[in-house]
Amino acid sequence: MNPKQTRRDWLRQATVLSAIGLSASVGRPVHAEENAKWEESVRKGLDWLSRTQSSRGHWNTQVYPTAMAALAGTAMIASGSTTTQGPYAKPIARTADYLISKANSNGLIGDPKTDSRYTYGHGFAMLFMSQVLGEEGLLDRRRELVEVLTKAVEFSGNAQTAAGGWGYVSAAEGNDFDEGSTTITQVQGLRGCRNAGIPVSGEIIQRAKDYIYGCKNKDGGISYSSRQRGSSRPAITAAALAALYNAGDYDSEHVPEMLAYAKENLHNISDTARAFGHWNYTYLYYSQVVYRQGDELWKPFRQKLYDQIATTQRPDGYWEGQIHQVYVSACNLIMMQLDHSYLPIYQR
Repeated sequence: MNPKQTRRDWLRQATVLSAIGLSASVGRPVHAEENAKWEESVRKGLDWLSRTQSSRGHWNTQVYPTAMAALAGTAMIASGSTTTQGPYAKPIARTADYLISKANSNGLIGDPKTDSRYTYGHGFAMLFMSQVLGEEGLLDRRRELVEVLTKAVEFSGNAQTAAGGWGYVSAAEGNDFDEGSTTITQVQGLRGCRNAGIPVSGEIIQRAKDYIYGCKNKDGGISYSSRQRGSSRPAITAAALAALYNAGDYDSEHVPEMLAYAKENLHNISDTARAFGHWNYTYLYYSQVVYRQGDELWKPFRQKLYDQIATTQRPDGYWEGQIHQVYVSACNLIMMQLDHSYLPIYQR
């Protein structure tokens, strides 16, 4: 896809090519060596997500409903579809409308009464909605997205802890506790909003970067929390690197040490023990890190990663694992579509 070409442009081109009997893949950034098995795996997975979505736009999960909807929606827009065009336009639009409906007057996207860790959903929702905004063709929904995201950014700023991170809930509700994984969701969500034209204070981002660096240990890894410093966590280190890249921080003196630590612990993807049990979370972020290093490192890693994901897919199209099938499937599908480069937040 041409850098100036939008997803909508590509979809229009693909429709024309299909009509004259040519493969739609002509207009896609598909590598010549790309494995057809991966494409089939992605299609089956996206079809399963679309098929299992409720008519109200969410997925019937017992846990983290806001986060699940946002991640599943992100997996679908990673395919090139928008809220108005493409094979997954309707489920994406339903997801956007559902998340808009979960916006509170204080800016929180989610339900604090039923979700004890609502910061995850808030961050993932900002990420999804910010990626939708740039291609939104309906003026009414576009206005709603801008309004919701503007308030969501304000909520995140108010929820930030004194140390510069975020916890499972806002700083006021959580006694100023913070930890790495929720901090990363906020940074990526905020960066997505900023890229989409929503005002985001540079001070909030800078404080978050300082928080990450303040949690770095001598081995280059990132510890769990500013309050609970301990052994480094490979998963959080990978997520922190991905967030720092999103924030434009490639040249910090800390980044090479963090990257070396992550590569040592995670690049051999067959060794899942060091991922602290959260394999999909870990590689959702580490794959973003490796992708940004360039094809020399990315392509051999991609081969191993995608093969492992494709071979563990269930016949119906979903994947099993921790938290929920929707969560695992969405993470895997986002990973497997990174080099389609449709989402600005994941582009090199």
